[in-house]
Amino acid sequence: MAPDTVSLRYFLVLAQELNFTRAAARIGIAQPALSARMRRLEAELGTALLVRNTRSVVLTTAGAALAESAPPALAALDRAWDTARSAAAGELGTLRIGYSLSTGAETAPALVDRLIRGNSGLEVGAVPMATPEISPAVADGRIDAGITRGEQPGRGVRRFLLRRERTGVQLAQHHPLAEHPEIEIADAAAYPLRLPDRAANPVIHDQLSALFRDTRPHPRFHTPAVSFDMSQRDLRDGVTLAPAGEAAVTASPAGLTWRPLRGTPSLTIHLVLPREQSPLHRRIRAVAKTLAHELHWLPD
Repeated sequence: MAPDTVSLRYFLVLAQELNFTRAAARIGIAQPALSARMRRLEAELGTALLVRNTRSVVLTTAGAALAESAPPALAALDRAWDTARSAAAGELGTLRIGYSLSTGAETAPALVDRLIRGNSGLEVGAVPMATPEISPAVADGRIDAGITRGEQPGRGVRRFLLRRERTGVQLAQHHPLAEHPEIEIADAAAYPLRLPDRAANPVIHDQLSALFRDTRPHPRFHTPAVSFDMSQRDLRDGVTLAPAGEAAVTASPAGLTWRPLRGTPSLTIHLVLPREQSPLHRRIRAVAKTLAHELHWLPD
């Protein structure tokens, strides 16, 4: 059986000092305790490591060999302990994140970047997914975490509020309503409103359409053929408006802007994790919570 590492580390100090008194003081133990440790170490190895007399300590051939070979072995063992601790803390492994396309404007990249920068042992991969597929994929382990707009349904998962956003509309910069710092719901409802395909995201589709439930006449809703056309061509004509969260401010291409809708409830973004969570899942949760606080994603 290999000797205990504490005795081995004490031996290395003694091999440097070649004096029991100085070595014991450096370690912080009594000299008799150090002497007892060294005798036990020699007994475990079955050989003498030191030649002692009243005035000096000399390493034997075995002692010199151990003093040379032990440090790299202990360093490797320390790395093994650190690796185990990092894994237990969720700082190691491969992390698979699925995110809905609309969260890719700002939220998902910020979280992925923080996970990568703060955890060098994590390999992070993020892929866009259809919103209804994210919670089932987390529940069955195909992905480790998800980022979705709205509190999407799903069994076997836990949802954590990651961000609240003011609700508004994207519109052309030359649109008459762009002159207002806030837009009334009735004024926005006078124009055709672009909504996401309900099959792709029923929660957000229903939430956005409900904003205009009481307006008269009822607004005209339409779904674009390409849901995430980055050029937003259907808005550039100055006729169509697109209800959207505040993150649209950073994602708007040239020629478009965003204005809040007065008196509307906020839109939410959620982190989705499995109900039974590993250290890696808890790490994601902790990083997300810190990031949300630092970026003021969850106003008091």
